[in-house]
Amino acid sequence: MPSYTPPLRDMQFVLHEVFHVADEFKAMPKHAETDVDTINAVIEEAGKFASEVTFPLNISGDEEGCTLDKSTHEVTAPKGFKEAYAQFVEGGWPALSCDPAFGGQGLPYVLNQCLYEMLNSANQAWTMYPGLSHGAYEALQAHGTDDQKKTYLPKLTSGEWTGTMCLTEPHCGTDLGMLRTKAEPQADGTYKITGNKIFISAGEHDMAENIIHLVLARLPDAPKGSKGISLFAVPKFNVKADGSLGDRNPIFCAGLEHKMGIHGNATAQIAIDGAIGTMVGEPNKGLAAMFVMMNAARLGVGNQSLGLTEVAYQNALAYAKDRIQMRSLSGVKAKDKDADPIIVHPDVRKMLMTAKAYAEGGRALQVFCTLLLDKEHHHPDAKVRKESGELVALLTPIVKAFITDNGHISTNACMQVFGGHGFIKEWGMEQYVRDNRINMIYEGTNTVQSLDLLGRKVLSNNGATLKKFGKLIGALVAEEGVNEKMSEFITPIAVLGEQLTKLTTEVGFKGFQNPDEVGAAAVDYLRVAGHLVFGYLFARMAQVALREIAAGNTDPFYVGKLQTARFYFAKLFTETATLMRNARTGSKVLMDTDAALA
Repeated sequence: MPSYTPPLRDMQFVLHEVFHVADEFKAMPKHAETDVDTINAVIEEAGKFASEVTFPLNISGDEEGCTLDKSTHEVTAPKGFKEAYAQFVEGGWPALSCDPAFGGQGLPYVLNQCLYEMLNSANQAWTMYPGLSHGAYEALQAHGTDDQKKTYLPKLTSGEWTGTMCLTEPHCGTDLGMLRTKAEPQADGTYKITGNKIFISAGEHDMAENIIHLVLARLPDAPKGSKGISLFAVPKFNVKADGSLGDRNPIFCAGLEHKMGIHGNATAQIAIDGAIGTMVGEPNKGLAAMFVMMNAARLGVGNQSLGLTEVAYQNALAYAKDRIQMRSLSGVKAKDKDADPIIVHPDVRKMLMTAKAYAEGGRALQVFCTLLLDKEHHHPDAKVRKESGELVALLTPIVKAFITDNGHISTNACMQVFGGHGFIKEWGMEQYVRDNRINMIYEGTNTVQSLDLLGRKVLSNNGATLKKFGKLIGALVAEEGVNEKMSEFITPIAVLGEQLTKLTTEVGFKGFQNPDEVGAAAVDYLRVAGHLVFGYLFARMAQVALREIAAGNTDPFYVGKLQTARFYFAKLFTETATLMRNARTGSKVLMDTDAALA
């Protein structure tokens, strides 16, 4: 059976020693009183909830799955899920970073992200129920009418109701311009929604008394394509004027998907037969409103793989220290045993360190991004808000794609550490591999994220936002460029920054002549950009560790942090050379394949 210990020490290191979040919050009136003690208390309690309440339900939830009663269209979540969710609501966790105007606690996004990392480590399938609700909350807060906010936000904030995002249809996924769900205007200002949706996570369940579906649909006179999509709030139960629940809305679960992983989450086929909904935002501009939820979800999906990477690493490390097999190539290490623990073998250490590095880099990136979100929404300086928002937009596809790709690499590596035992269910490792696999697919496949990064976020403004991130690297280089102890961390990112700028120019020029060149380079390009971001963050973490050691701090944590950074730059960062070479090979070898693919 697997185990899980919340990584509080590393979280506190990133929060307080690298990013000094409490000092950053002092510049934001809304969060000025959120100090170090408050932050630590929150994440410690969050860790207890994740490890003690939801983690014990992970394997059983995977084995049991969800159950659909086809006669009533009701879905029952796995045993214990509903009770755990009731504890989650009672503890006030759904309200953590929500607006106090709607009953929220008003704490920073950073804390919410730390909470959800630990919940994802503990039980990704369970965590998706409240996680999607938070995205629905953000979309309604940003684009909802006053009446919609009054009706839905207090209940979503408290967790009494949950939310979903209903985008995908059987014939269209990412290409939402093809969706067919219809919205017919009614005399009272509402709309009757009719259509079919698939792959709706947490689409139906018994954990909350109502579910608020955010549904994309077309008005009768809507233009074709993505410019003719509107967004509607469609509750499972209609809500009366006094806020109480009314009659059942005809938006039903018609089936549950049979999936590779996340069995404990109800991935629903949704049939909508004249359900009553209200428009969110403006007519034919539903994608803009839905993108608030989608971008939140993309950061959340990156957090899912971060959580799985961490828990897989913890269990692989424990197993490698305990499992004996063969002798060390450099001589016997455990003389009192018949064989040495497998952790003595170089390749086992490589697999463990890969997962550790990707977990720690991912955690730093998640904290960095959510701190930027806090600045974007709450900093008093308009310039800071604007630049923070631009950086978050640039980094969002990297969070989603780079961290989930790394999660795939890491969970598979950790399963490999277990050898044959990793391939069977009792150790829990194969579930982490299965659960992580969806993270590379939903909320926009990682290829879509790569196209978004290169096409929309970089080339569309001639690399202006990328240059702003480059300034962060430049400032660190200027600060530590003459420090010999930092050169092994500074030089690689300085060089890669210049190389990525050159690659961007080359791909942009070729893409202007042939757009397929952008598509051919995009996936490799994102991974190079991901390593540049991780490299910057590891350099900052190494900077802190070196200063602590120089000051006489004997805590082995700092030595371990330096060793992880050195491993990252020596063994993982170096793949950028191959990636850039691949990106430059162009589209011809891919597109001139009609005979091969006949």
